[in-house]
Amino acid sequence: MSSGLVIKDLVAGIEGRQILKGISLEVPKGEVTAVMGPNGSGKSTLSNVIMGRGSYRVDSGSVSLEGKELLGLATHERAREGLFLISQYPSELPGVTMEEMLEAALESRGESADKLGSEIDEQAGLVGFPERLWGRFVNVDLSGGEKKRSEVVQMAIVKPKYAILDEIDSGLDIDALRAVSRRVREIADSTGAGVLVITHYARLLKELRPEKVLVLSEGTIKATGDIGLALELEKTGYQEYREAKPEETGPSLQDIFGSGR
Repeated sequence: MSSGLVIKDLVAGIEGRQILKGISLEVPKGEVTAVMGPNGSGKSTLSNVIMGRGSYRVDSGSVSLEGKELLGLATHERAREGLFLISQYPSELPGVTMEEMLEAALESRGESADKLGSEIDEQAGLVGFPERLWGRFVNVDLSGGEKKRSEVVQMAIVKPKYAILDEIDSGLDIDALRAVSRRVREIADSTGAGVLVITHYARLLKELRPEKVLVLSEGTIKATGDIGLALELEKTGYQEYREAKPEETGPSLQDIFGSGR
């Protein structure tokens, strides 16, 4: 039985368009695996298909968590199995506080929430999430950085088996990026959680220190390496991983203006 989050030969997309074209990767327990790629490469589609969100269609392949197939399960059922997603734009939950949400999450797994208040206090301090924001409704009226810090607090308390971070660096300033990424790495190291981080940029990975870096472009994995690959991409960009497109030829200046004779 596999001890990781395993995606095998995944072909998926939306109605009328195939986006993922046979993705295979594994996220081992306690390790950080990074997927980098340009806009439109399928990164967010990958995170949403794994989590079972949205109107994505899976044509073939498998997504399993420690040997259990997840495709066909509802999003909340996948969460119960141990998946956790921090999306690029975390959802707002008007009328629900963080403590109420986390209490419901813990009790749904048969866990006690008696010490939840002190846990939030501790975890918020570790990631720099101000106490004055705890009583607000989840992610309502928070800045981008505050939302990401809030999500990491939730991750630390829920203690998922595997977490997916979809462009968690989006909207973060330098201090927030450092606080969030370091805390995620600490959670992975201390709890044994596997982390799949999806990003455009190496700056996040300098703090997260992934064990493996993959390049996703045009729906397929084009390269595999370590942090050195991410640093190289920061210099060179993604052009070599894009399929060469035939040069478009149009009318010449002579065609447009005539020979001049």
